[in-house]
Amino acid sequence: METTRVNVRVKKHRDALRMAGLRPVQIWVPDTRRPDFAEECRRQCLLAAQPDTADTSVQQLMDEALADVDGWIE
Repeated sequence: METTRVNVRVKKHRDALRMAGLRPVQIWVPDTRRPDFAEECRRQCLLAAQPDTADTSVQQLMDEALADVDGWIE
């Protein structure tokens, strides 16, 4: 009986989202429980950071952006 009420409520919510012009999408994301997850994240981060270390203009841009945060935090 309780499951039926939940199903009705979920259907109503999904119908409202569809009426708002949205549609459901299923995505697959990495499983953070895998034993090799942290090491793979580290590997990919190091790989992604390699071009930044070779390009000093990127580092200069980042430093300038970091220096220009006055007023962002109260």
